[in-house]
Amino acid sequence: MKPMNLLHDLIREVAANEIMPYFLRVQSARKEDGSVLSQADLAAQAKLVFRLPQIIAAPVLGEEMAAAEQQALWAQHAHSGLWVIDPIDGTNNFVNGLPHFAVSVAYVAQGRAQLGAIFNPVSGELFSAERGGGAFLNDTRLPLRCAPKKLHEALAGVDVKRLRSARLANSINHFAPFGTLRCLGSSTLDWCYLAAGRLDVYVHGGQNLWDYAAGALILEEAGGLLATLEGDEFWSGLHAFKRSAVAAVQPELFEKWLGWIRKNQ
Repeated sequence: MKPMNLLHDLIREVAANEIMPYFLRVQSARKEDGSVLSQADLAAQAKLVFRLPQIIAAPVLGEEMAAAEQQALWAQHAHSGLWVIDPIDGTNNFVNGLPHFAVSVAYVAQGRAQLGAIFNPVSGELFSAERGGGAFLNDTRLPLRCAPKKLHEALAGVDVKRLRSARLANSINHFAPFGTLRCLGSSTLDWCYLAAGRLDVYVHGGQNLWDYAAGALILEEAGGLLATLEGDEFWSGLHAFKRSAVAAVQPELFEKWLGWIRKNQ
């Protein structure tokens, strides 16, 4: 069986056995950085760390590992290959009973994602992509919707709190060029919704490696374009562990959106 098929089966299994039994009945704690951690995060990560090397023999870098361990794994294996996982992205949603969270898994080699899958176990939607092979929602090729839009009509994904530029945040709050804004609490699913055409444009001030690795690949393989706020070609930026993003699924929208961002940050 192909690695992607094995990955699909594993993600569904982990969601069914390690995550969903805790949904609506989970207890949580706070990590040192203030973010939420639940029993389900730890159970899902443990299962993925054990099983993923059976699909591709490579170490696993997980969100719930210590920072020093994450940095060491990346330094040693970013080129040769490693798995990058977020066992539950949207843990705040998860512990509060909001059905918008996901398991995210990417295989990274040569410093960029080569294989990625993101699964929302509540909706049953599995987004996935393999570099050079296109992007899919379950068995349907992405994007689902790509009718041309003007920027002033666009639905934007923006987490204003994460924007490090006060000027850009103020411009988005008061002079936004798009139609309306959404911030749904799961950056991995933001990438997927962008790839599907449910969101039109996107900006984020700084995502962790496990937040963007699978999603950025899915968007690319759906035909979307992406850059960073600093102006880097997305995957070549120096700061892999914290990377900003500017993106759109339609090239025409991307150019206008990126131009507006550049002028206002």
